[in-house]
Amino acid sequence: MKIVVIGGSGLIGSKLVGILAEQGHEAVAASPKTGVNTLTGEGVADVLAGADVVVDTSNSPSLDGGAALEFFETSTRTLLAAATDAGVRHYVALSIVGSDRLPDSGYMAAKVAQERLVAASGLPYSLVHATQFFEFVQGIVDAATDGDSVRLAPVLIQPMAADDVAAGVSAVAVGAPTNGVVEIAGPEQFRLDELGRSVLADRGDPRSVVTDPDARYFGSVLGERSLVPADGARIAGTRLDAWRARNAA
Repeated sequence: MKIVVIGGSGLIGSKLVGILAEQGHEAVAASPKTGVNTLTGEGVADVLAGADVVVDTSNSPSLDGGAALEFFETSTRTLLAAATDAGVRHYVALSIVGSDRLPDSGYMAAKVAQERLVAASGLPYSLVHATQFFEFVQGIVDAATDGDSVRLAPVLIQPMAADDVAAGVSAVAVGAPTNGVVEIAGPEQFRLDELGRSVLADRGDPRSVVTDPDARYFGSVLGERSLVPADGARIAGTRLDAWRARNAA
């Protein structure tokens, strides 16, 4: 199959292209680096010509709600129109576990808007909701930092390795459209505040974590299970200690 990966030069997209190519598919990385711009439309129709599957792993360059909404709505509309014209048989979009549970987060609201556009497009589709990546936990800590303190809520989180995210998305992409949501997650649950402490200790970072039930997560107050999947999620195999050991090596 010809599978076009939007955001194919990014963290997940580049890994996904590699996995699909190893499986024998014609995996095409599409991004501004390869001359494909989903905001202006440049190169989109050409790269989607003859495509069987489109996988959108792209991300807004800004976490600001307004900017993210403009990015996801503009990009998704461009892609959906071109995919319809090209006769694409499966449209896959990567999103986030909990996107629909955090209405006070402008970024999450933008992701929900993206998902709604895909679901209403008339194209056969699958939405892949992944938990946060191990690679992004440092960013969560940095976003929650105030001076020398990091304020994190003691809620559950079930992160996963980026390699496992790419593998999970690839399995959905080569399968039949679900016309719904597939959740993928890591094998372990942590408390977010405890995970933050572990990350800081692992890096020898002198900042201290303050456990705060009211701490905001990218603009939203978290519930106990806001960041973890429901029953039936596809569980990946890489545990945090194994990921740390692999990256240290």
